[in-house]
Amino acid sequence: MASTCAIICEVLIAILLPPLGVCLRHGCCSVEFFICVVLTILGYVPGIIYALYAIVFFDPDKYRSDYHQLA
Repeated sequence: MASTCAIICEVLIAILLPPLGVCLRHGCCSVEFFICVVLTILGYVPGIIYALYAIVFFDPDKYRSDYHQLA
């Protein structure tokens, strides 16, 4: 779990550049990043909304453990 200061910084970055905020949280080769890029291209506001959702409510550690067990 990230610290509160890191989440606040990611949220501020996500408001200015939504894909960059998601990239900092989930990585640049993640599904969340590509969804955010597409939504930002289609409209700036949907990109911001999805970036805030991906940063605040989506916990990547919960789903990464499943992938490590498969390998």
